[in-house]
This record gives sequence, C-alpha cells and structure tokens, in this order.
Amino acid sequence: MTKTIERTILLADCQSFYASVEKASHSEYKNKPLAVAGDPARRSGIILAACPIAKSFGVSTAERLGEALKKCPELVIVRPRMKYYIDVSLAITDIYKEYTDLVEVFSIDEQFLDVSESLKMFGDPLDIAKEIQEKVLLQTGVWVRIGISSNKILAKIATDIWAKKNKNGIFTLLKTDVEQLLWSQPVNKMFGVGSRMTAHFARLGMTTIGDIARTPLPELKRKFRAHFGKQSDIQAEVMWRTANGLDDSPVAPYTFSTPQKSIGHMMTLPKDYVEPHEIETILLELTEEVCRDSRRKGHMGSVVTVGCMCSPYEAPTGFSRQMKLPDPTNNTNKVYKAVKEIFYKFWNHMPVRRLGVSLSGLTNAETYQLSFFEDQERARSLEKATDSIKDRYGNAAIVRASSLMQAGQALERSLKIGGHYK
Repeated sequence: MTKTIERTILLADCQSFYASVEKASHSEYKNKPLAVAGDPARRSGIILAACPIAKSFGVSTAERLGEALKKCPELVIVRPRMKYYIDVSLAITDIYKEYTDLVEVFSIDEQFLDVSESLKMFGDPLDIAKEIQEKVLLQTGVWVRIGISSNKILAKIATDIWAKKNKNGIFTLLKTDVEQLLWSQPVNKMFGVGSRMTAHFARLGMTTIGDIARTPLPELKRKFRAHFGKQSDIQAEVMWRTANGLDDSPVAPYTFSTPQKSIGHMMTLPKDYVEPHEIETILLELTEEVCRDSRRKGHMGSVVTVGCMCSPYEAPTGFSRQMKLPDPTNNTNKVYKAVKEIFYKFWNHMPVRRLGVSLSGLTNAETYQLSFFEDQERARSLEKATDSIKDRYGNAAIVRASSLMQAGQALERSLKIGGHYK
C-alpha cells in the first residue's frame, strides 16, 4: 500500500503590492498615505492599491479616486507603472525559487510554493517563511504575508484570514484545525465567496463556513439546484470542498505553459460610444491587437467572438456571440469583417461601454489554405512588416488613420500593459 506524503505548501502574498513598490522607490513617501490609481479623468480612475496608512483612513481598493480623496485629502496619488511591477514580481519569484523549484504564480502579487522537499535543507516551514519574508523585504522593500498548510486552498485561506492580520504576517493552518478555526468563520471570509454569494448562502440558511462544510454534498447540490438551476452541481462541489479544506491540485510551475485556447483583448471605453464609426474604430483596434498577438505566437483562429456591454451602468445589457470562419486566419481584415458582422447582428443600439474581441479554435499559422482569388502571401508579408516595425519601435509606431480620430484609443493603449500604464 502506497502511503500518501503530506505536502507543505506556502501561499506568499505581497502586501499592497503596487503601493509597496512605489514606497520602496520613493523614500519621501515612507510615512505618508499613498495609493496607486489610474487616470482620474477616465473610468479607470480607481484605486488599484493603497498602502496600510491610506487604508487606516478608509481608502480601499477599487473605489473611485474622488471618494478616496474625500476620506484622505492628503493622499499621495501615484500613476501605475505596470512594467516595473511585473519586473519586481519576477524578481520575487526568483527569490522563492531559491527555496524550491515548485513555484506557481497565482497572480502578480501571490504565489504558491511547495517546500516539502526543501525542509531538510532550510528547516521547518516557519523558518523558511521568516527567511523568505526577510529576503524579499531586504531586496525589494515589499512585505510578504505567508500562509502555511498541507494544500493550496488551506494555504490561501491561512493567508487571507489570518496571516494578513497577524503582526508577523505568518500563519499555519493544519488540517486538524480546520473544524475548530475555519468553520466558525462567517461565510464571507471563505475564498471564492463575495457579497452576492454571501447573500445567496444567507437565503439558504448558511451563515458560517461550518454550515456549508457540515452539509452533506448531495444535499448542498440539491439546494443549489433549487436556488441556481440544474447546472450548479460543480459550483456546489467547489464550495463544499473549499469549506472542508479539500484540494488535490499540485503546485504547478507550468501553469502558464499549457497550450493557449484563445487570444483576446477587451477595452472599457473612456465614455459611452454611440456612433457606429466610433465603435468600429475600437473594434478595428481590438481586432488588430488580437491578430498581431496571434501572428506573434504562431497561431491562426477559426472562431471569432465579440463581446459588448451597453449602458446604463445600473442595468447594463450586452452580448457575447461567436462565428466560425470558413478557414483559420490571423489576417486583420478577414477577422474584422466577421467582427463587424457579429456586432451589428446583436447590438441593441444602446450606448456602448465595453467591447471585446477574441480568436479561438487555434491552429498552427504555418499551415494554411491557399486561394486562387486573393494574394495571401502579399497580405502576410505586409502584416509581417508592420508587426516587425511595431516590435522594434513600439505599438504606436504605425497606427491606422481612424485611430488618430477622437474615438481612437490605440495611442493611449500603447502606453499601457493590461489596461494600466506601463
């Protein structure tokens, strides 16, 4: 009989990551409330990260900049530098890899570490956690909170509920302590449960994590089906397993090495777009980004998807629809033709707030169907040339004339990574 080896998993979370990086870069802000926020003149003018001093004034992540300044008029506002944050995050990953080769990036500021095989070399998990904290703080100026347990979900819970509140920033949650420590916590403290799900559980008579954990899984599935519909079995099982601290997934360094299934881009617009020519400008810009990414990664796609969300903010409408192409492609003009067809078929003519375009059904770009009716080689060579110029001189080196009009956002987006300034 094979004996299962108990694993030792850490979840390391960087405190107020963007704000911590900025404070480490600017000593003059050390004792001041600081927040990283987008452009106040746009819808992206929200708080992305706030330092502990700012949070003591009530400033919170995702609130509008104006509201934050009302709470804390002395708040120092720093525009995000996403490329720099990514570089710091990668440097922190390298520190973690000094202790184990099993490091899984969960987000830009959170990473799982499986240190099971490292204990003989570096000591017990608490010693490793303390050493990692000191090294990251010394090299980057970022304080790391660490949850320790036997699987990923419990390590995450240990971090979120306890390590983030502890003075030393470390907490160990053993399997044997789940019933005593975790089950008494309110439902909203459980990973994966937001305000809406908390309200749903309240309607089911469940107010603590233990209420979920003690409910037999078949009974929880029955309640979910009655409340959410017959497709809710998986959601019920995820909630039940989380409440019971069950997680068999390994720490997977190859998380981002799995084959890509789709390539897409989405944009929240700076204002409501109503005129077709304005909307088409954005759809073309998104299509161009998607196709360029596809070419760079050596993919073509056979399925085009368009997503749209329309105003009003309080009761938005929208759609996400797709179309299968006759042949796989990464040609901007071909994909854009399909994008427009989908958009105008399903748009309800309400003001548009958000648009997205994606390409899926990916195949190798080196194998494609020739046509007697078009010069594909010429089109591919032209796009290859423009891609090369953008790779060398930046995305703004060549833009379409429509992007220079008032509706265009290509120049603005060229300054950003993931929707935030580089």
